Amino acid sequence: MDKYFAFQWHITDNCDQRCKHCYIFSEDINISPREMPWADMLSALNNCEDMCASFKRIPYLYITGGDPILHKDFWRLLALLKEKNIAFSVLGNPFHLNDEVCKNLKDCGCERYQLSIDGLRDTHDKIRKPGSFDATLEKIACIRHAGIRSVIMTTVSGANIAEIPDIIDLTVEHHTDVFAFARYCPASFEKTTHINPGEYKALLDACWRKFDEYKDSGTIFNLKDHLWTLYLHDKGLFKIPAGLDGQMIYDGCNCGISHLTILPNGDIYACRRMDSMVGNAFTDRLADVFISEKMDKYRNFGKFEKCSRCELGRFCRGCPAVAYGYTRNLYSADPQCWKEVS
Repeated sequence: MDKYFAFQWHITDNCDQRCKHCYIFSEDINISPREMPWADMLSALNNCEDMCASFKRIPYLYITGGDPILHKDFWRLLALLKEKNIAFSVLGNPFHLNDEVCKNLKDCGCERYQLSIDGLRDTHDKIRKPGSFDATLEKIACIRHAGIRSVIMTTVSGANIAEIPDIIDLTVEHHTDVFAFARYCPASFEKTTHINPGEYKALLDACWRKFDEYKDSGTIFNLKDHLWTLYLHDKGLFKIPAGLDGQMIYDGCNCGISHLTILPNGDIYACRRMDSMVGNAFTDRLADVFISEKMDKYRNFGKFEKCSRCELGRFCRGCPAVAYGYTRNLYSADPQCWKEVS
C-alpha cells in the first residue's frame, strides 16, 4: 500500500445496530444519524483526489458508516468511483447483502467487504444485536461467491478476549479470506474494559499458534495491531535491520502518515478511534490540513512517553488511540504493552 493514501470515509451514521463499542453512538444511542449529501460527497471526493495529486499518491477509499449501503446515494457513489477508476473497499453490515447486491458491488469494483465478529453467538449478539452473528457467518459465502475478498474484523476487549481463538476457528471454517483484530478504544473512562499486558501477550501467543495451525488454510491473518511487532521481536522473528536512518519512521501506526478519516458532516479526523479532529473536508483543502500544525501533533514521535525511549519506536508505537482511550493522552504508554523500557 506504499503508493496509496487511505481515506476512511463515513458517508452516513445510519445503521441497523447500536454496538456497545461504536464511536458514533457511544454516549447517546438516540442521536439523529447524519448523512453526507451528494453535492458534499462530490466535494469531498474531489478534495481527496486533489490531495493525492499534490503528494503523488493514489487514493484508496474505505467506504463505511454506519452501514454505507443505507445511504440513498451509495450506488451512485460506487458508479462514480468505477468511472474514475478509484479503488475501494466497503466496511459494513451483513443485513442488506444478498447474491445480487454482492454481484453489483463486484461490478462496481469493490475489492473487499469487511464484516465484524466480536465473540461467539451470545457475546457477539449482546454487543451488536440478536441475529447478527448468524447473519454475518452466512454472508461470508455470499461475498466470496461474487469474487470479493471477505474480511472479518474483531474488536478485542475484556468482554471477549477469551473467545478470540474460537473466532479464528470460525473464520477458517467459513473460508474467510482475511482475519484481523484491533483493540477496543474506550469512549469514556466508565467504559474501560481493561486487559492487562500479560493477558494481551498471552492472547497474541494463543493466536500465533492458531495462525501457524491454519497457515495453509487459505485465510490470511493480518497482523493489524502493532504490538505484533513487539511479539515477533520477542520471538526473534523480527529483527531491526542494520544501517537504517536513525530518524526515519519505518512502520507502525499510520496516523499522521498515510491515513485520514472523513465523517458525514465533513469533519476530518487524524484517527476515527480517538478525538482527533483536524479540519473539515467541505471547507479546508486536505493537502493543506495534512501538513498543518494540527496534524503535526500526531507525528511528534519524540513526545511518546514510552515509545520514544524504545528501540522499536520506529517500527511499533503500539496504538496511540488505545492509549488515548484509557488516559486521554495519546502520548502515554500503550496500556497493553508489556515491554520494559529504561
